[in-house]
Amino acid sequence: FSYFSHLANIAEDQHHNRRRRVHALAGSPPQAGSLAHALEAIDAAGVTGKQLRKFLDEALIVPVLTAHPTEVQRKSILDAEREIARLLAERDLPMTARERDHNTAQLRAKVTTLWQTRMLRDSRLTVADEIENALSYYRTCFLRGIPQLMSELEEDIAAVFPTTRKRKGTPGTQPAPLAPFLQMGSWIGGDRDGNPNVTAETLEHAASQQGQMIIDWYLDEVHALGAELSMSTLMVDASAELLALAERSPDHSEHRADEPYRRALIGIYARLAATSKALTGHAVPRRPVAPAEPYDSAEAFAADVQVVVDSLRANHGQALANGRIDALARAIGVFGFHLASVDMRQVSDVHEAVIAELFAAAGIAPDYAALPEARKLELLLAELRQPRLLTLPWHEYSEQTRKELAIFAAARELRARYGKRIARNYIISHTETLSDLVEVMLLQKESGMLQGTLGSKTDPARMELMVIPLFETIEDLRNAAGIMESLLDLPGFDSVIAHHGVEQEVMLGYSDSNKDGGFLTSTWELYKAELALVQLFEQRQVKLRLFHGRGGTVGRGGGPTYDAILSQPPGTVNGQIRLTEQGEIINSKFANAEIGRRNLETVVAATLEASLLPQQNAPRELDTFEAVMQQLSDRAFTAYRDLVYETPGFKDYFFATTPITEIADLNLGSRPASRKLMDKKHRRIEDLR
Repeated sequence: FSYFSHLANIAEDQHHNRRRRVHALAGSPPQAGSLAHALEAIDAAGVTGKQLRKFLDEALIVPVLTAHPTEVQRKSILDAEREIARLLAERDLPMTARERDHNTAQLRAKVTTLWQTRMLRDSRLTVADEIENALSYYRTCFLRGIPQLMSELEEDIAAVFPTTRKRKGTPGTQPAPLAPFLQMGSWIGGDRDGNPNVTAETLEHAASQQGQMIIDWYLDEVHALGAELSMSTLMVDASAELLALAERSPDHSEHRADEPYRRALIGIYARLAATSKALTGHAVPRRPVAPAEPYDSAEAFAADVQVVVDSLRANHGQALANGRIDALARAIGVFGFHLASVDMRQVSDVHEAVIAELFAAAGIAPDYAALPEARKLELLLAELRQPRLLTLPWHEYSEQTRKELAIFAAARELRARYGKRIARNYIISHTETLSDLVEVMLLQKESGMLQGTLGSKTDPARMELMVIPLFETIEDLRNAAGIMESLLDLPGFDSVIAHHGVEQEVMLGYSDSNKDGGFLTSTWELYKAELALVQLFEQRQVKLRLFHGRGGTVGRGGGPTYDAILSQPPGTVNGQIRLTEQGEIINSKFANAEIGRRNLETVVAATLEASLLPQQNAPRELDTFEAVMQQLSDRAFTAYRDLVYETPGFKDYFFATTPITEIADLNLGSRPASRKLMDKKHRRIEDLR
């Protein structure tokens, strides 16, 4: 019966794909959630094409994939279901009777595979397994889906805003290129909050696997382009830059002497193969014609590919330039050599314990954790102004401290290897005070990722990882604006902000705030916190990016993404948004390439509408609405807290009458179901995942 539901979902996805095609063929008005609908609304509101392009140049939209212990499906199941979806889509094409019979036989075989494959895991997933599972969605959806979406958005903008069509310096009506504002993020391999299995080694493994996947994909694409771009200089000219690139190639075959595109691509392939070996240690299965120097950055690789693109466009190859190589060029801008940024996350209590141990060993404070907030800040800021390190080279620190310091050291090394985008965010769960943020700044200093001195005019501080607070409980949400104001007020922090492009990210927790205060109060306090943060950041002239830690289910703050983004308070999106895609819904949203592309389009369209049409979320009755919501929230909060946290015996009742302990014993994910032990003596509602 479980497989019946899975197959019904696959059929439903195919039905939705059919309906969208019929809708488009019928010439019906664009559907809500589509780019066409968003651009029409933006145009009707009086936004110009120039304003839209400037907005997109500064925008950043990042879906962040997370591993989650409620993702139950094995990779074997996911692979079989993807093949069933492909075969089902194939049946919509014209087929002979024999071809349809063959398709039916293949479907029966794949369904039989499902019937005879164990659904549940007989051992718990490792973090490496979760990394591998997540990477499978890139080949299915993201590697081709994101460049395709960017290309279609350029075409739609050119159609709605025709004055923006011309690309400077190129013939024809080629749409001007968009900046890679849509990128991918990941928590898998870097999220240590409540998961002792995530270490510096898993972070390094995640980066290595991501790097290997994207470079392997680039190699496949460059190899295919070498077969496609067979143009001869006896038939058509090539640019001087392309001819120079061909001359630098290690390919000197006389059979390709008049085929500069192929020679150039063979040279690009050789450099990519060397890059793969240098970054990941893996030799490529298809050997290059000769050794070559590796690329020192993804930008250098992109520059070579752009030489090919520009030569094609300037020499009667526009149709070729708009094909596979255009998608490759866009992909490099989005994925670089890192594929996705890996966020690091840890709970604030762990940072406090590490700092306490470092201070005690150095003789600075015997019991840092027991100090009042003002004294903690005094010690932390004094240490940040010191030119020397705090850690002692010969002291034997605890395992926890060694592991935490190793994470920062690994992040520094990975940034040097794969580029700055591989690791740029550090999230502090349960941020309750300013010291929770400053502690991570000090840990960055200890690992060489904070250069300069906080408050110095001659050598201002520059911090490599953005310190991002995660406000999760109701009380934390209410204190969010005050804590961020204190952070912005820190002497010398303006140089840190400037180093990050005058931007600061703040993460808001949906599932934990739901657990703490109930659905209604959680949503209302998130709304109020966002408005307070926007007001603060506008006053300080710092760009705010909100990171929405939404769950998959409604009970964890989930729901339709389009509606969720449009429901954000005015001014809170403004082209900058990151949002989690939780493990339990990644398959339903991105296993099917067409459905996945539609989900990505929905996120972009909603971000455009919420940013450029914010007046839609500010009705005339807003003041009355907010007053009534506050009353409802106050009553809901009291009722929820009275039941869940104040009713004697509720905790025991909950654990006895729900299958939570049985679910926790299933082999669902690498992370435990609770932040702390779940034995009868220690288990708490607050710690539940």
